[in-house]
This record gives sequence, C-alpha cells and structure tokens, in this order.
Amino acid sequence: MSPAQAAGAGDLGSERALSGGLPRRLAAERPAILVIGDVMLDGWWSGAIERLCREAPAPVVDIATREFAPGGAANTAMNLAALGARVSVAGIIGTDDAGATLRRKLESAGIDVKHLCSHPDMVTTTKIRISSGGQVMLRIDDSARAVPADALAALASSVRAAVGHQDAVLVCDYGTGVLADAVRVALEEALAGEGTAEEGTAVETSARPLTVVDAHDPRPWAGLRPDLVTPNAQEAARLLDLRLPAGPGRVESLTRHSEALLAATGAGSVVVTLDKDGTVLFAADGGTHRTWARPAAEKQASGAGDTFVAALTLARSAGLPLTTSLDLAQTAADVVVHQPGTSVCSTAQLGRHLESFADTALGADELARQVAEHRAKGQRIVLTNGCFDVLHSGHTRYLNQAKQLGDVLVVALNSDESVRRLKGPGRPINNGADRAAVIAALSCVDYVTIFDTPTASPLVTLLRPDVYAKGGDYTPEMLSETDAVEEYGGRVAILDYVAERSTTAVVQRIRDGAGAEQLSKAADLG
Repeated sequence: MSPAQAAGAGDLGSERALSGGLPRRLAAERPAILVIGDVMLDGWWSGAIERLCREAPAPVVDIATREFAPGGAANTAMNLAALGARVSVAGIIGTDDAGATLRRKLESAGIDVKHLCSHPDMVTTTKIRISSGGQVMLRIDDSARAVPADALAALASSVRAAVGHQDAVLVCDYGTGVLADAVRVALEEALAGEGTAEEGTAVETSARPLTVVDAHDPRPWAGLRPDLVTPNAQEAARLLDLRLPAGPGRVESLTRHSEALLAATGAGSVVVTLDKDGTVLFAADGGTHRTWARPAAEKQASGAGDTFVAALTLARSAGLPLTTSLDLAQTAADVVVHQPGTSVCSTAQLGRHLESFADTALGADELARQVAEHRAKGQRIVLTNGCFDVLHSGHTRYLNQAKQLGDVLVVALNSDESVRRLKGPGRPINNGADRAAVIAALSCVDYVTIFDTPTASPLVTLLRPDVYAKGGDYTPEMLSETDAVEEYGGRVAILDYVAERSTTAVVQRIRDGAGAEQLSKAADLG
C-alpha cells in the first residue's frame, strides 16, 4: 500500500458513494504520481471546405483555428494534475518547436518536468487532426523513426531517480520505442528497491508505490508485477491470440479467459476497456466488476482512455476501493467524451457532473415514456427496487448483476415514508433525493424513480419490464410482484445474495463505533 493509500484508507477505504464531494476529497489527498511513457503533442486544426484542390479530387481546408494540447502520456499527466495529484512526467522529446510547446504546456499545469528528457536528434511525436464542420478529415502523424540510444540511457537513469517517494507509478506505453528494454529494466529495479531515489536513499520495497500499466502490449511489463493493467478489448484479444465476438459476447469471452489475462500480464487486476460498452474488471481473487459508459455523439473527442486511467490511478493511490475507483474513472471518461478535442476532466467538472445526478428521479409517467422509447429500439428493460439507504458493496454488486440481464436498468427506490414503514423510525439514514442521486451516479443505472406504494407491483404493471430482478434473500414465491410480472409474460430473476453486507449490518457497525478495519470487512475488492 502506498503512503497516500495508507493515509486515506480510514476516510476513503470503505467509500462506495459517488457523491459530488468525493472528487474534492480525493484532490485533498494530493497523491504523488509519476507518469512514464510516450508523451505527445496533439494538434486540432479546423476550417471551412469550399472547394477541391486542382491537383487531385481532395478537399481544401482553409485553416481558421490551430489548437495544441498535450497528448498520449502527457494528456494522462494533465488529467491527473487537473484532478489534484502532484504529478511528475518522464519521457523523451525533441528540441524542436513541438517539444518546447509540450514542455511549456505541462509546466503551466503545474507538472514537474525535470524527468522529461530533451534530445536534439529526437522528433517530438505530434498528431495533427484536420477537421471541418465538426468532422475530422485527416490526421497527420510526425514521430521519430528511432529513439537515440543516449536518450534512452538518460531516461533510464532519470527513471531510477524519479520513483522514490511516489504514491503511484503509471506506465503509458504506446509502442513508439521510448519505453525500451533499458527503461523497463531501470523501472523494475527501482520498484524492487535496487534503484536510487532522488534524495539518495534506496526505494523501500515495503513502501512500493501503486503500479499501473496502460500499454498496447502489457506482456513486456509483467515483470513489474503491476497492481493494475488497462488494455482495451483489441489489445486483450491480441494478448490472448483470440478473436473476440461482437456485442455482449466480448465480455463473456474475456471472462472465460480472465485467468490467462492475469497470468500474461502478471497483474493483480486487469481492467479491459470496452469503449462505449464501459469496462470489465478481473481481479486475481476471482472478483469481477462492470462499468457502463454514457456515450456521446461528439466526433472530435479524444483521450477518454487517458482520462479513465488517470482517474483510476488517482482514486486507487488515495485509498478508494477498486470497484468505486472504476465507477469514478468511468464517470470522468463520460465527462470528456462530451468535450471536443484532447481535453481533461478537472476536480470541479467531475464534482459538478456527479452533483447533476441530484433530483434525477423520474416520475412514473415520464419513466414510462422513456422505457417505451427504449423498447421501440428493441432494448430489454430490467427493473429492480429497494431502499438502497447506505450504499455498500452488496448493493453495487447486485446492481451490476441486474444490469447484465438486459440493456436498460431501472431502479425504483422506496420513498422515505415507505422505508420507515419497512425498517423502523430510525430509517432511512439518507433521504430519497440523496439516495436517488447516489444510485443514479452509478454507471450501471440508467433511470431512477421513487415509489410510495406498499409493493412495486403497480410500477411493474405500468413499465412491463422484460426482467424483474431481486436479491438472493428472496424467492419468486415470496415476492408480491411475481404475479404482476408473470401476468404479461415477464421473467423474475433472483440474483446473488451477499451475506453480512446488508444496510442494517453496516448501520449497526457504525452505531457500535466500528472502525475502518472492521467496516472494510464488508468491502469487496477494496
């Protein structure tokens, strides 16, 4: 556990709710994070197209605006800085104009660039996108054909010095050759305690920083024994020498090969990113978790993956449980896909986005209209209901299972008065609006509503969900809603029961003064 993880474990180690204040609490931890990898400069040039060129039937773009932003590993570093981390970046750039621009932009964001090595024979990797009318027409890539050997040696030496006193080390390897064997060996030695820290002391293996690898090919980094690796679906398929099916079958296929993924990467956990389908986690202890993206139509958005891994690394280095870290990272990625160009998600933006889920509970009529639109598109509707008072790992696991039964998940919350009738005068702990905001912020949840009837049967009759899901402490025969579901030909699904993780048990431990260590026994994958 990194120093920041240890310091934050008491406050954040059992955190489950994606509240609007959580990003500020994470930023207050100020974890020190080193980003090592392929730093780039992204250009976004746009203009109007009104004619074709004479030499060929190609459009002429009259450039009106030129914008540049750090890309690749540099964009990951920018996201970390925007989320409150103390960031250092290590990589190789040229002494060209692009390198100077990139260094200046990183410095202006408060990022430590003393480990960013410049070399006169190096070309700073630059990717310029030419667009018109919101559509990217062409991308021009400019990069070095080979990385100078003395530049690699300088980076390897710098990496040995940079690792000391970090809470996390994030490797961003896009395969340009910057992270060659010499650099990788230097990092392995530093993390093993064989390197030299900046203040001249050996890196202590007991204080090994959180290690995250975001690489096109994670296999060469298996020797690091990383805590997390984050391949996308195509990268995972190549790693497994596997052809993945389209659609939901991707996750099923990856799940069957999860042990092979973990073995090949040497990682404690593998998070496979699935673009518009979110992510899936495979942990060494057999645990899994899904997140679902809220995709946008923005055609010029870029770097959502950088934002995801940055937010994930920040959250884990500050001690947030892994599953909650994944949900938070997915939310951060959802923010940037609505922004054009190479952009970042800041603490303020992430907090505002999470706060926007407040008052998102829909009335029954509006919910019925939304469900009808989804059904018209051939999507399967899943409905579940409950109090969901104090969110815990049993809730999140249960809701993720429910989501996987269809395309759209609707969560119906008992009203405050209904909770009091069911649980007693001391409940709910959180009022309906707060409970709705927290549940709506989960990536697996599409709609939230609040009902005040004795059972959810009237809502079942109104929405006619394809699947009505309840936890494993019930049987279909115990449910009043079963008759309403079977009347129109729907299906009742009973999900896993997670023992000792009820809200009542959590509340009792709090009232008994249970500390973080006792409370963490109720946490999964944390």
